[in-house]
Amino acid sequence: MSGAPLELYRTEVPQEWIDINGHMNVAYYLYAFDRGMDGLMQRVGLTAEHRETTGGSIFAVEGHLTYQRELKLGEPLVISLQLLGWDRKKFHTFWRMHHAEAGFLAATGEFLSLYVNLESRRSAEMPESIQAALAEIAEIQRDLPWPKEAGRAVQLRRSAAA
Repeated sequence: MSGAPLELYRTEVPQEWIDINGHMNVAYYLYAFDRGMDGLMQRVGLTAEHRETTGGSIFAVEGHLTYQRELKLGEPLVISLQLLGWDRKKFHTFWRMHHAEAGFLAATGEFLSLYVNLESRRSAEMPESIQAALAEIAEIQRDLPWPKEAGRAVQLRRSAAA
């Protein structure tokens, strides 16, 4: 299974996610990626119990979404993760949203997350058990190529008329 993205969330597009254009609203793409992050947190041990006993959790620091194809009411979607990197205090994730039946890429999300001591509200070192869980995912995915959408920035090239 080396090189496989990690599937962490599945759902169907509900009515409340549909906007005036008849497709999934941009805010719900982020929401769906966040549900995937909830799955990752459970998998690596960043649970409510962990938060209560250690006072540690993760905060989103930076993110970037790309919208590839629209999703409509009732269409199934699947969210998968590629761990791009991590260290003692943070991790860099790349998410893909695919249509769960047709298979096309609907969107991508890239995020940097920081482990935080909730009392001090400052960055802190992740417990070794969480680091080990991230290392396990990284090892499984070591042969995945770097996503073409990763590291992108929003940019509009200036024209002579601007």
